[in-house]
Amino acid sequence: MSYKTIKYDVKDNVATITLNRPETYNSLNLAMLKDLTHAFRAIKQDAKARAVILTGEGRGFSSGADLMEIQSQIANINITETLRCGLNIIVESMRVLEKPIICAVNGVAAGAGASICLASDYRIASKNAGFVFAAFVNIGLVPDAGSTYLLQKLVGPAKAFELLMLADSKNRIDAQTAHQLGIINHVVAHDDLMQETSTLATKLATMPTKAIGMTKRAIQRSATASTLSEALDYEAQLQGVAFKTYDFQEGVAAFIEKREPKFKGE
Repeated sequence: MSYKTIKYDVKDNVATITLNRPETYNSLNLAMLKDLTHAFRAIKQDAKARAVILTGEGRGFSSGADLMEIQSQIANINITETLRCGLNIIVESMRVLEKPIICAVNGVAAGAGASICLASDYRIASKNAGFVFAAFVNIGLVPDAGSTYLLQKLVGPAKAFELLMLADSKNRIDAQTAHQLGIINHVVAHDDLMQETSTLATKLATMPTKAIGMTKRAIQRSATASTLSEALDYEAQLQGVAFKTYDFQEGVAAFIEKREPKFKGE
């Protein structure tokens, strides 16, 4: 498929999605939402895509929703249905995708742009990156795209309230502060961002990605589990599936034969 607002390619078993509206700091318009929905669907179905990189073109990762487009359609747009059919599907697709997603945050991530970043599994930020979670309240809106759920999972309810509600100059947090809060996994020099991200993605793509996907599922399930017993039982169910995979057989054989395993994600 030919995309209008993103770049998409698969190389060395790594799918790379680049938000590509640099003139608007990669703001999320309706066309981009459609492109992202299709891209994540394609990744799910592509056995060759075993890890994912998500990044932005130019100086910003994403400034959030395209307010110019919203203003031009404000009389006709049903924002509830737009979210349900657009951003919500993208965020849910990212969370249920049983392949690791690395977000390379190359610049500012604001509003829904920050939410998409949070929906990734691992986040590497350039030292030039920054986060504006209060972009919603700045214009009289409620946080969306999973912000209220995903952010508090990382920083706790009190800090999430502060970051989402207190819209002042202090509310733009830099990459180092985001790392200290647990929002970002790793901060690197700007010029090293894509090389560091590519190295990690390539490594993940050579690992037993079937097991990685199920681990991702188990972590999410355990986060909402009522009891330890519930989490233990779900782990046991997934282990039953993993036990029958090619990668498990290969991993055991490689261990016994004292060689490097050659996983296939099967």
